[in-house]
Amino acid sequence: MNVRRLIPAAATAAAASLGLVTLSACGGGSSAADGKGADGGLKVTASFYPLQYLAEQIGGDKVSVTTLTKPGVEPHDLELGPKQTAQLGEADLILYLGGLQPAVDEAVKQSGAKSTVDAATLTKMEKHGAEAGGHDHGHGGEEAGHEGHGHDHAEDGADPHVWLDPVKYAEIAKGVEKSLAKADPKNAATYEKNSATLVTKLDGLNTAFRNGLKNTSTKTFITTHSAFGYLAERYGLEQEAINGVSPESDPSPAHIKQLQKIAKEDKVSTVFFETLISDRTAKTFASDAGLKTDVLDPLEGITPGKSKGSTYIEVMQSNLEALKKALGAK
Repeated sequence: MNVRRLIPAAATAAAASLGLVTLSACGGGSSAADGKGADGGLKVTASFYPLQYLAEQIGGDKVSVTTLTKPGVEPHDLELGPKQTAQLGEADLILYLGGLQPAVDEAVKQSGAKSTVDAATLTKMEKHGAEAGGHDHGHGGEEAGHEGHGHDHAEDGADPHVWLDPVKYAEIAKGVEKSLAKADPKNAATYEKNSATLVTKLDGLNTAFRNGLKNTSTKTFITTHSAFGYLAERYGLEQEAINGVSPESDPSPAHIKQLQKIAKEDKVSTVFFETLISDRTAKTFASDAGLKTDVLDPLEGITPGKSKGSTYIEVMQSNLEALKKALGAK
């Protein structure tokens, strides 16, 4: 089967109990449109929100960060205009995730920029099919009844949604810190300090997920799109997807029937959809199977009014609360 991304529900309660506060440079917005900070700091262009967040948190007031993917835009579908392409050539440092956004990959190659960092090289990328957590119900995996797979994952077929695993995200953060220090040696100590602070918060988030999902009534969750393979593997969960790797793919009747069987066998209570994709498929499946729906956010962007939080940490806390509720955490 396949799985993609979804879930945030209630969450803020965890924020206080975990003590996970964000750093002063919030990840929700971007700096001046021309990429120039007031003090002429390092100009960083990030391809989408998770990398923007890292650059802002680690760079602090020493960097000016712009993002190619604006709030409310589905990153996988991003098309770059002439202004954004030109912006790449003006950046002191470009942060992107190879394989996630084909238009960005191509633009980076054509930009001629000397300082570029592919986040996929900063941690070990993995392949996740239908059974992200080792699930085996005798179904045929990714070939079993999915059509229209047009989703480009990392270059060797790896799952690009690595930021949804706090441990791997922390590894990427350390790599971003080193890249900033190399591009701007005089502020290396600041980047190292900010990176250490952020990694501590990510370690706390990892502990919260591990403890919160340790004892649950079921380990299986159903989403519309398979973005949560790394998260599922990290915390011993089983991810099952309706649409597969592409949110626009069409599940076959056989696949839907198999999912309904899994939902019944594994006592699944909830079908998750996400913030930037229509909830129609999830709600139709849930209605037919007698299940509830909720949001599990793949955190590819922060959308005011839709996202359950204004930063990576806050939305991940919301995802944790939604998972605990859906999985029957004890």
